[in-house]
Amino acid sequence: MRSLTGRPARSRHGRFLAEGPQAVREAVAAHVAARTRADGVPGAPVVLELYATDEAAQRYPRIVADALEHGVRTWTVTDEVLAAMTDTVTPQGLVAVCPTATAELPDVLARRPRLVALLDRVRDPGNAGTVLRAADAAGADAVVLTAGSVDVFNPKCVRSTAGSLFHLPVVVGVPLEGAVSALRAAGCSVLAADGTGALDLDDLADAAATAAPAPVDLASPTAWLFGNEAAGLDDAGRAAADAVVRVPLHGRAESLNLATAAVVCLYASARAQRRAR
Repeated sequence: MRSLTGRPARSRHGRFLAEGPQAVREAVAAHVAARTRADGVPGAPVVLELYATDEAAQRYPRIVADALEHGVRTWTVTDEVLAAMTDTVTPQGLVAVCPTATAELPDVLARRPRLVALLDRVRDPGNAGTVLRAADAAGADAVVLTAGSVDVFNPKCVRSTAGSLFHLPVVVGVPLEGAVSALRAAGCSVLAADGTGALDLDDLADAAATAAPAPVDLASPTAWLFGNEAAGLDDAGRAAADAVVRVPLHGRAESLNLATAAVVCLYASARAQRRAR
């Protein structure tokens, strides 16, 4: 169990850990939904094992009951055993073992997505998890991580998603050029978020609100491309996009971090798309 906090063991066993009541609750809910599909054909399990301390089992009885009812192997363990399983300083009493299942890009695009977050060489697990959570909150259809990006099943990344990892498809390990081409072929405009962008996000949002002509229509299907935390997008990333858009800085801040910029961009598109519908 402890070895699953490291990438080699996760790759070898095809499993990862979800820790804490929020992540485990969402994992179990996704597991229940997968096992009780409307078409009567059970989907692949989302949770394989569940470990809970006595206190956690009493505090979150619904989580434990749902797991047991739908075939999850469940054990009660001591605080010391749970602490030995994880890398958190203060474990919250629940740990789920889940398969490292990811989506395939063709399957995602077959559903004609309207909003996608595309992360290129994003290395920090906290940033990646926060962007995934923001994409979920904005109603995005998927998150795609290019080759060279962080492992989304890193414990810090899983915690940062606050359960959103179990809500929407996540595609990993695709080349940037291939992802951009496939998204464009599926009808998405690819907008690169970069501080050097020629287009201003506020101007695009204003145009979308008034149905005024604009170089980019935020209400159309869109994939937002975000680059590495330290280096941003490279020349190839900016060149691959249909347009490069900057988030305006109205105060004295030098820049926005990746996760904050992603929230602003994704919500701008989500709002324009809802208004158009």
